[in-house]
This record gives sequence, C-alpha cells and structure tokens, in this order.
Amino acid sequence: MQAPVLFLGETLVDLICERPLEDWSQADSFVPHCGGAPTNAAITAARCGASVALAGGVGDDHWGRWLETRLLAERIDLRWWRRLSGVQTAVAFDVIDMQGVPDFLIYGQGIEPALEALEPDLEAAVSACVALELGSNTLVGKREREISERARELALTQGKPLLVDVNLRLGRWGSPAQAAQAVRSLCAGAFLLKVNGEEARLLSGENDPAGAAETLCADLGARIAVVTLGAEGALIRGEAEGDVPGVAANAVDTTGAGDVLLGVLVATLASSRFDPGAAARALPLAVATAARSTESYGAVDALAPTIDLD
Repeated sequence: MQAPVLFLGETLVDLICERPLEDWSQADSFVPHCGGAPTNAAITAARCGASVALAGGVGDDHWGRWLETRLLAERIDLRWWRRLSGVQTAVAFDVIDMQGVPDFLIYGQGIEPALEALEPDLEAAVSACVALELGSNTLVGKREREISERARELALTQGKPLLVDVNLRLGRWGSPAQAAQAVRSLCAGAFLLKVNGEEARLLSGENDPAGAAETLCADLGARIAVVTLGAEGALIRGEAEGDVPGVAANAVDTTGAGDVLLGVLVATLASSRFDPGAAARALPLAVATAARSTESYGAVDALAPTIDLD
C-alpha cells in the first residue's frame, strides 16, 4: 500500500442551519456534519482513491466518537489522530446567508491540545508519509505554531512535498499583516500553495490573481500556486499553468469548497508521484467537484462516495 499523504490540523463538528438566513436570530435548528479544512480535504482525497492520514484529534466525548466513526468509514488512517481525555471537541455553529456564504461561531477546545499530544510522534508521522499538508489554522497559538513549523521543517529536510492551504481566518489574528507574515514563513519552499483571491492579494501585493500566483512562486519558492476564484473557477501558475472557468452550480452552502478542490489536487498529485503538470490537468475536475460540493449543506455531503480521477 502506498504511504499516505499526512493532513495535519483540525477536525470538528459543523452544526449547520440548513436554510439560507438573513440574520443569526432566524436560526432555529442545526444539523451535524464532519468539518475542519484539512479533514474535508482528506476525505475528498480518500474518495478519489488516495491513501491519506490525519494528524490531530478531538475530545474523548460523544462528538469525538461521532467524528471518529465517520472518519473510519472514509478509510482515513488515524494512527496520528487521537481522542483526548479532558478535551472538549470543537463545534462550529454555521449560519449560511442568502448567497450561500457561511458565518461561524466556534465552541470547544482548539487544535493545540491535539498537536501537543502528537508532538512525541511527529517525526515518525512525517517520516511514514509521502507528503505533508498544512494550513494557517495551526499557526495562531504559540505551541501549535511551533509544532506546525517543526512538521514543515521535517518534511522539507526529508524531501517530502509540502502542500500548504493558506485558509486564513483573519478574525483569529491581531492584524492582516501579522497573519501574512506567519503564513509566508509557512509557505516558503512549498510544492503546492493554495490561496483564494483575497489571500493571494494579501500575500503578494498583486491585485491580478495570475500575477499574484506568479509572484508567490517567485518570492516563496513554491513550485506551483493555485488561486481559487469562487464561482469564477481557478488558475495555476509556476511549474504548471492553466486557467479553468467556473462551473454552474445551484449553490446553497460554499463551506469547504476550497477544501474539496484541494483534496482532488492532492489525490491527483499523489497518484502521479507529484508531477506538477498533473495538478494543471486535474484542475478542471477539481473546480467541477468543488462546484458540486456547494449544492448541499456540509463540505463533502454532496459528493459521491468515490470520485473517479479519470
């Protein structure tokens, strides 16, 4: 069996009010879904046939067991994912506006206790995997940032491809400048860098998405940069180039669409032994799959149990 791609980061419960609302005061019921950006991407990659592992964890509580059952059903390798005694599983209440855009209110404990529990096994986890995926959500706290930076260092030292999903939640940071500085450090030397249009502008200073992607590759040493453009599609620059228009969708919930796009690209790269050109060839499928994911509530619930990369 091929070594897995290791996704490091948060797993949580998305409790979604499954109807469009103009205001939080209109919310009257919530439905649970599996969530967390790296978890959504890992599930998508697994449905594409990739071997994937999660590193992180949840509380040893009812919600933690609920999530574990679903991850095992997705054939996710959980050797480095734990249920932690005394920790409350993070729960995000999600309200979706009339345009399908989510707003989150998160309760429970974050990723830091899970990463601290992982730390003794971090080197073994990275060594056992073919590539490492990281995001900015594990950079906010001091200890989680140190562990994330150590994981990055291990991957680069071992010659493993580093895949970075910027996924900035600016409300968690003191300022956009502080967030950009931390993320730029994480991205240096990445094989793949995924950003949305606003993140591309913030990190590069370029308003044009294609120019921003090219600047990020040049300045940060990323081999390929993917900029997602919502309903307008996505583009890739660096050692591979492509522009893909958006795919029409009856969008009700855009939560995790970028995670889904990344999951398709990661699975394709893993199957190609990390050929940058494979990402460009898979970008149309990634955009189409991300569009499909918006047609139901929850990041992956509208997707087929298996996704054919061919």
